[in-house]
Amino acid sequence: MSTAKVKLPGSGGGAARLLGLLVVGVVVLVGGSFLYAAFTSRVAADEFAVRQVYLGPNKGVQPEVLGPGLHFVMPGYERLHTFSRSLRGLEFNDSEMSSGTAVQTAPSIRIQTSEGYQVTVDVAIAYRIVDPYKVITSVGPGNLYESSLILPRSDKVLRQKLGELNAEEFYLGHLRRQKGEEARELLAADIADSGIQVWNVMVRHYTYDSRYQEAIEQRKIQDQMVFKNRAEAIAASREAEKNRVLAEGAAVIEVEKERGRSEIKKIRADADLYYRQTVAEGDLLVALAEAEGTRLENEALSSTGAGNMVGLKMAEVMQNAQVIVIPTSGQGGVNPLDLDTMISGW
Repeated sequence: MSTAKVKLPGSGGGAARLLGLLVVGVVVLVGGSFLYAAFTSRVAADEFAVRQVYLGPNKGVQPEVLGPGLHFVMPGYERLHTFSRSLRGLEFNDSEMSSGTAVQTAPSIRIQTSEGYQVTVDVAIAYRIVDPYKVITSVGPGNLYESSLILPRSDKVLRQKLGELNAEEFYLGHLRRQKGEEARELLAADIADSGIQVWNVMVRHYTYDSRYQEAIEQRKIQDQMVFKNRAEAIAASREAEKNRVLAEGAAVIEVEKERGRSEIKKIRADADLYYRQTVAEGDLLVALAEAEGTRLENEALSSTGAGNMVGLKMAEVMQNAQVIVIPTSGQGGVNPLDLDTMISGW
């Protein structure tokens, strides 16, 4: 028994076309990715770039600075050189080498001071690129500016400016900062034409040779003792001056108190004198008034009608006397107010 094979019309041709389209799509995708990668170059957000042309009348580094983004580049004809915009650093340090990609490290600087002493100095320098065109045209591409420009120029300038300090002046912070600033200004002027800006030069640490370190420490101790003795002498002088002023003030206070007591005594004596004078004047006036009253009374008694006054006085004297009723008329009658009769009868 034989089996017959049935072929559906058009089924084999459709699969071939689908496979062909898939292959074409893959080729186009791969080719597009290749072209995208080959004909474009990306500049990061913290970078800028300059274009270098290899062929043609405009070959060489172009002065136009390209910012962040995607840029068209013709392979074999040109390329982009990128540089970081961020702040970068150079550290001269033996013990604390930085691992950051933005920091270049170098051994500490051995400086001979103006006295001939050896001082090991750790210094940090902060800088950044401001013109990549000047960097690549004066130094070269990539990080060549670090090893060929920043490092040797910084070492030279630091040795020059810090070497102007003597051994003891390294102890004075304001002098170290002053020399650091002078080194920054000199280094900035030296590399400004290369498109690099120097932000800061900071002396972080310094170490003397052990033999000089001990001698300087002893000298500093002696200096501190001199300052201490001088300060104590000034303090004693000021204490004596204070005591003198206090003594003078106390003497002035006692003088014023004594003068006040004298014034009080004088015022009291004057008051007592015034009181006595016033009392004497009063007594004199009273005596004069009494004498004048006596005189006037005598004159009154010697004038007409004085008998009546005497009678009145007698009546006043007899106010508290025992009253005896006697006849005042007829035989044996007595008139107590008739003084003449009574006097003649006595």
